[in-house]
Order: sequence, then structure tokens, then C-alpha cells
Amino acid sequence: MGSFNLSLEGFLLVGFSDWPQLELILLVFIPIFYSLTLCGNITIIVLTQRDLHLHTPMYFFLAHLSFLDLCFTSSTVPKLLISLSQGDQTISYAGCMTQFFTALFLGGTECMLLVMMAFDRYVAVCRPLHYTSIMHPLLCHALAISSWVGGLVNSLTQTSLIMTMPLCGHHLNHFFCEMLVLLKLACEDTGGPETYLFLAGAVILVCPVAIILGTYAHIAHAVLKIKSRAGRRKALGTCGSHLTVVFLFYGSAMYTYLQPVHMYSGSEGKFAALFYTIITPMLNPLIYTLRNKDVKGALCKVLVKGKKETKTRRKMVE
Repeated sequence: MGSFNLSLEGFLLVGFSDWPQLELILLVFIPIFYSLTLCGNITIIVLTQRDLHLHTPMYFFLAHLSFLDLCFTSSTVPKLLISLSQGDQTISYAGCMTQFFTALFLGGTECMLLVMMAFDRYVAVCRPLHYTSIMHPLLCHALAISSWVGGLVNSLTQTSLIMTMPLCGHHLNHFFCEMLVLLKLACEDTGGPETYLFLAGAVILVCPVAIILGTYAHIAHAVLKIKSRAGRRKALGTCGSHLTVVFLFYGSAMYTYLQPVHMYSGSEGKFAALFYTIITPMLNPLIYTLRNKDVKGALCKVLVKGKKETKTRRKMVE
């Protein structure tokens, strides 16, 4: 396959065109999932800003996670919907690199943010008397900023490496510009870059998972020492939600990125990507709110306040 001028021709995202019936199903369900993702995450962001009871480190990080999920899913889903509905599968080289950089940036930031959230739960359970002094707003902002900076540095290094590689062909067997699919188009030996990208993936995925699991081992040890059933239930409730999100996100990401390029299956990769780009961002708000009395209470207050304001306006009009 000969090389071609990427800057002029760009790429063709194959997506799910090999399964026309599946495309119809996705065209029905993906807009629903995307709408739920937008509504759920925007609701959490608004609630954490408006309700004073949610002005705590835990909800500060949760608001960042919701914003990340909004941006992450929006970096891939709109293009997928255009491809499914209009049949336009083309994407320019600049658009592809922008999408690649954005998805990698937001995904890397989320990897690091989940570590910060685990640290917050560790302090809350293992050092409850010092929680307020340790999780000071300045530290919370510093941890959040370091997550964003870490994701940015990771994305810049990997994107710059991909952009320096000569690519042959323009068919990408995926629904967005994903690293392993781009590596498969390389015209030269990818042994060196592949090793570097694998190590970078290990640092951004394996190291955070190891830290989180170590943190929760300490948390589990501390929870077992709590004599009160209510106390244990509360600790396990907040930590259980975070662990569920960790397994959903890291599980699908590690399955995709921690494998050699020659073993990567485009078909399997597309379905795994659907999970971590659409399903996980949609489920996160539900996971954090279904068993969370604080968030449900704040939502009820906002709804009641909204009804009262509506009634007041109607009376004024009458």
C-alpha cells in the first residue's frame, strides 16, 4: 500500500460499516446514551456548585470527573453519529490528530484524577479526624491541576510521536482516531515507538491502578476496625462507588492499550472503545448518585425550589 498525502486526503473511518444492521441499532441507542451522559454529568456539576452541602473535596473531584466525562464522550460521539446518520466517514488529518490528542488528554487526566479521588477516600476513612486539615481546598486544587497537567503531558508526548511517523493508507478500522489503529498504518518498523507507547500506557494505566488498589487495601483494613455497622456501611458505600468506576474505566482501557499492535483486533477494539467512550461516562453519574443520599437530597431541593419558582411566576402572571 503506497503512502499518500495525509494533509490533503485525511482518513476514512471504517466504523461499523461492515455491520449495516448494527449501525441501525447504534443509531437508535447512541443518541439516547449520549443524551443521558450529558444530562447526568451536567446535573452533577450544577448540584455540586449550587448546594453548599456538596462543597466538600469528594464532590469537588466528582465535579471534575463529570466535566471530564462530558468532554471525553463529546470528543468521539458526535463524529460517530454523523458517520452513522449521514454516511460521512471522512476526517481530515488535522481533525484526526486533534481528536486523537483530545481523547488521549482527557483519558489520561481521568486516569490520574481517579487516583486523587482514591486518596481523598483514604484520608476520609483512615484519617477522619484530620480530614478537614489535610484535604484543604488548596491541596484539592493542586491535585486536580496536577491531574490535568499530567494528562496534557502524556497526550503531547504520544501525539507528537504519532505525528512524526510516516503513515501509509487512509483506512482506519475504527470509529475514531485511536492510537493502535494509527500505528497499524505506519510505513516503517514500529518496534521503538511501540515500546515507548506501551511503557507510557503502563505508566498512565498500571501505576494508577496499583496505587488505587494499595490505597483501598489500607481502607479495607481501616473499615474492618470500625465497630459501628452504620459507619462501615457508609464507608463502603462511598468507596464502593469509586471502585466500581475504577474497574469499569481501567478494565476497558487496559484491555485496549496494553497489548502489542500485531495482536490488536480492530473489531474487538471498536466494541471496547464503545464501552469506555459511551457506556462508562453514562454510568458514572448513576453509580455515584443511586446510593448517595447527599446528591439525591440536593437534587430534590433543586426540583422543589424549581417548582416553587414556577408557581410564583404563574401567580404573578395571573
